[in-house]
Amino acid sequence: MRIGEHLPWVYTQQISTHWLRHTTLTWVERNFGYAIARAYAGHSESGGDAGTTATYVRATVQEIAAALSALTNEPHPLS
Repeated sequence: MRIGEHLPWVYTQQISTHWLRHTTLTWVERNFGYAIARAYAGHSESGGDAGTTATYVRATVQEIAAALSALTNEPHPLS
């Protein structure tokens, strides 16, 4: 069952899981930087079309946990 069937505003605004992912990753990138957003998204550290900069930037698990903690306003044991 689709969530838009229960929440009319989701249907009206055409909110999708892709939109939620994009919006969340944009927020993480703006607040914590590219490396953390890339890791938060679960993108691999090898290959792909991320450009040369991705070779040099890495996010720690603690940084990713801090982003999640800030996004949810909940403590995280790894942050």
